[in-house]
Order: sequence, then C-alpha cells, then structure tokens
Amino acid sequence: MNRNTAYAGVVLAALVAVLVRLALGRPDLLRWTLIAWGLFAVALWLAARLPQRHLAALVIAGGTVVTCTGLIGPPSTSSDSYRYAWDGRVQATGISPYDHAPADPALNALRDGWLFPSECAAPDLARVSEGVCTRINRPAVHTIYPPVAQGYFLLVHWLSPDGSRHKVLQICGVLMAIAVLLALYRWTGARKAAYWAWCPAVPVEAVNNAHVDMLGVLLVVLAFCAGRGRGALLGAAVAAKLLPVTALIGALSGVLRRGVAWRRILAVTAPAALVITLAYVPYVLTSQASVLGYLFGYVQEEGYDAPSARDRYGVLRLVLPDSWAPFAAVLLLASVALYVLRFGDRNRPWGGALLVTGSLLLLFTPAYSWYALLVVALAAMDGRWEWLGVALAGAVAYVSGPATAAYTLAALAVGAGWVLRHRDIHGGGAAVILQTLPGSRAVRAPNG
Repeated sequence: MNRNTAYAGVVLAALVAVLVRLALGRPDLLRWTLIAWGLFAVALWLAARLPQRHLAALVIAGGTVVTCTGLIGPPSTSSDSYRYAWDGRVQATGISPYDHAPADPALNALRDGWLFPSECAAPDLARVSEGVCTRINRPAVHTIYPPVAQGYFLLVHWLSPDGSRHKVLQICGVLMAIAVLLALYRWTGARKAAYWAWCPAVPVEAVNNAHVDMLGVLLVVLAFCAGRGRGALLGAAVAAKLLPVTALIGALSGVLRRGVAWRRILAVTAPAALVITLAYVPYVLTSQASVLGYLFGYVQEEGYDAPSARDRYGVLRLVLPDSWAPFAAVLLLASVALYVLRFGDRNRPWGGALLVTGSLLLLFTPAYSWYALLVVALAAMDGRWEWLGVALAGAVAYVSGPATAAYTLAALAVGAGWVLRHRDIHGGGAAVILQTLPGSRAVRAPNG
C-alpha cells in the first residue's frame, strides 16, 4: 500500500473518532470542532499525493463512514429538526403548518411526550405554559420554512414508523449527503469530491442535526450536474430553503455580457418561478395566516437590522461604523451579483454561485454553520479550497458565540486563494503552491 494512503487512512480514522465524539454532544465543542477541521485539512493535503484508485476508495468508502457518524446520537447542537417533525405531523392532519404556532392550544391533541415532555428540567426545553415544555425552539411563533421543505417534512412523517422520533430525518440526511457525494464524484472526480466527502460540516449539520438545508444543497448540485431542467431544480431549491437563490444568480453567469441574453435568462428564471409559484399555491389556498410565517421576525431577531446586537456584519464593522454596515453589505452583495451576471463564466455557473453564496456569508456573518453546506458543495464543484474556511467560520460562530476573527480569517483565505490563482509569480510559484492542493487548477506562469 502507498505510504501516503496509509497516512490518509489513519487521519480519516481519527476524524471519524472526533466526529463520533461531537455527535454524542460532548463538552468542549469548540476544541473538538477545530480538531475535526484540522484533520480534514490534513486529509485534503494528503489527497493530492494519493494514487487515483486509492483516493477514489477513500473518498467513497471513507466519505460514507464520515457521513454516517452523524447517526450516532440525537441532534447535538440544534433543535431545528424537532420543528420539522412537528410541521410534518400538523400537515398530516390536514392543517396548514403556517396557521398555528406549536404553543397554540388549538393543537393540544397533537402533542406527545417526545416533543412535549412533562419534565421541564432540561436546559434545552422551551416553556409553553405552566407545567408544559417542548423541544421545539421558538414555540410561540409560526413556522418559517418554505413549501418544498414543508412537503419534505410531510413525506418524512409518512415514512416514519411509530417511535422513530428524529432518526428518520437523520437517515434522510445521510441519503441526501451520499447522493451529493456520488454526484460530485461523477461530475468532478475524487479529488474535488473529497471536499464534501470528508468535511465535518456534512455529518454534523446535514445528518446529526438533520438540517433541511441539505435538501436545498442536493437540488442545487443536481441542477448544475444535470443541465436540462436546471431552472426547475433551482426553483425547487429556493422553495426548500431561501438561500439557494444565490445559486440561481450563478446559473445566469455572464448573461449581461455583450448584450442581454434574454432567451437564456427566461430558460432559467421562468421554470424556477413556475416551480416556486406552484409550490406555494396549495399553502396559500389552505392557510389562513401568511405563508411567510416568521421570516421577517427572524430577520429582526437575528440582528440584521441592529448589527451590534448579534455580531452581524462582523467583517465590515472592522472598517465601517455599525450603522453603515447593513447598507454596505447589501451594496457589496449586489455588486458581486452584478459582476457574476456580467463577467461570470457561463460554462461554470457553479463558480458564480459559489462567489455569490460565499460573499453573502462573509458579508452578513451568520452564526449558523449549516448555512455553509451549500458553500462546501459548490467549493467541491469548483475546486476552490479557499472557500471552505467560510464553513469553518460558521461552525466557530455557532459553538463559541461572536466569531468576527474567524470570518475575517476566512475572508483573508479567500483573498489569498484568489491571489495564488490569478497573480503571476516569478518562476511559477503560484502554480507550485496550487499543485499541492487537491482539485486545484494551477495557472502556469508566463515563463513557467
């Protein structure tokens, strides 16, 4: 066996052990998160030195084992999947999930001992009323999830045997994550697929915490791999979790170059708009309350209108007054989107999607690590290792609180990657550095 293959196997085994520890909800989450990401970085460095046959086995088999570590325990750092289970249960009775908050007494008959335990001593429970608690976060507000996500919750409810609780949601997360892995492997090859296969964010957020963001990521990857039906799949992704609207912009890369390509714009946006509309129609017709749910309340709660309250816009606030940061973030993000529409590579739309998605997270600095699952998948498609730091920054922000430093380092890593790829270094230095990284396309220096 190749010596580097053995080293990579040992590193992946250590990564699996650390991820199992994280899935069991052990203390010192920040320390173990950083260890996991450190092992991930070492594994990627070794990947560039492995024979293709050995690397393929480690990516597929090792990636599957890494992904499945999320099944070891119940959700360890997020309670969002409990809301998914509740929304599915409510829909199964013919009630719109947008009409009632979980704390509404009108739904008392749907409560059980799992989602509404009789003991209120656990610190992760939310009080509903005197003597009644729930595992569901924000039980006093309506759901925030779009219609394709709601359809997914209903499907999972139908597929779940009695007493299965969170496990079916986690299993669905495994199946979707492995589907993305296989699609990336087929589309990009083993070296780039390793970005997704071994990334700690996948078992933690897509599987253990079973975030519905995984559904949006799957639809985006299928859209870019499939070609045909791209607009419809991207529309479904947006109606599953709103963030993939950034991928929709990426799909339009270069449409403003040398005149507006109206035919191409309509080929993407028309089916996307149709899918989104058709997904919302049944809920609009059957709901008495707004199908936007808690969306605007969530924006306010998370401090996007008062950045100093929740460490939002952390990178921008290093150089701008707090009151300027929200406007600067919107302006810069709009500029990035226009750049992609004008100068993006239409043959690599996932590159434009990565630039817009990653820029959004760097500018708004959210404290939720699962948002970056889309960045990880797009970085794998494009071979842009430097964007993986955005996912690490989100993880640090989530487990340790304010993480302006982490997002700043992630932004610097993106800048460094851009310099290494696009700046001519005497003697081909940039190419030499990039060739040590899996999936990179080194740029030859003029004299190289």
